[in-house]
Amino acid sequence: MTSVFKGRSFLAEKDFTKEELQYLIDFSQHLKGMKANNQPHRYLDGKNIALLFEKNSTRTRAAFTVAAVDLGAHPEFLGANDIQLGTKESVEDTAKVFGRMFDGIEFRGFSQQVVEDLANYSGVPVWNGLTDEWHPTQMIADFLTIQENFGELTGLTIAYCGDGRNNVANSLLVTSAILGVNIHVVTPKALQPEATIIAQAQAYAKESGAKILVTDDVDQGVLGADVVYTDVWVSMGEEEKFQERIEQLLPYQVNQSLMKKTQNDQVIFMHCLPAFHDDQTTYGKKAAQAYGISEMEVTDEVFRSKYARQFDQAENRLHSIKAIMAVTAGDLFIPKV
Repeated sequence: MTSVFKGRSFLAEKDFTKEELQYLIDFSQHLKGMKANNQPHRYLDGKNIALLFEKNSTRTRAAFTVAAVDLGAHPEFLGANDIQLGTKESVEDTAKVFGRMFDGIEFRGFSQQVVEDLANYSGVPVWNGLTDEWHPTQMIADFLTIQENFGELTGLTIAYCGDGRNNVANSLLVTSAILGVNIHVVTPKALQPEATIIAQAQAYAKESGAKILVTDDVDQGVLGADVVYTDVWVSMGEEEKFQERIEQLLPYQVNQSLMKKTQNDQVIFMHCLPAFHDDQTTYGKKAAQAYGISEMEVTDEVFRSKYARQFDQAENRLHSIKAIMAVTAGDLFIPKV
């Protein structure tokens, strides 16, 4: 299986089969165990990794940096002021230069086309740390977290509550459909995923047996869910829409009442973070002062409850990113997992 990954980029979940995605989840779990037992796994020993960040990040940058070091590689961070893709130098030219200097490239930014061009022209594996369309490395961590809790994935149901048009919603739709996990996107009609994304997910679901539901009805959408997942209401670059999003999405807030509507005692809560669950941040304080709301997409009660798995998710970003880098840019010496 590992040979099918060598030299490939990881740009979007749709580029991989169910078996390949499941392998990455399982290998992430394997590497997590190796790290816990202090077993070396330097599959990228002596290699150099470029970390290109147009968008700021906490977990993605930390996970890629620690993952690279654990694998024996040297990570080099290049922020928005360092790269200026398409401004002073074309993406094609930048990719060709970086491909001669680095053994792999991570990109986190706005345009999916940019990360695809980096992959097309660099000649080395490129990993999508997030674009406006997709968030594939997050998905491997998320489904690892779900697998750790339930022991399997097929037949489970995820209810995503919130902004249905963002990259996390897109990725959850498609990845769930590929893996055979039922996915409910619970969102106002005005914020439902694009029809093309839904159609894409439905095509995968026909093969995997997953059931897809896109609804503005909270009661219907969360009933029977094994996982309730949410994300921030206002994505990067949309900060001027705070008032509008609060009005649209307050009925979809993940609170204790919503969790009970699942009618599932084993349900877990997930969030890719950061989360606006209180007013202890600058954003939180501004929202409290301007809009009179101290909790947004999730209440503090749920965030700190027995359901919560968001910090497991955050840790699993490290293990999943490590697995993705290792199988695409490394020479593996591993048992079958």
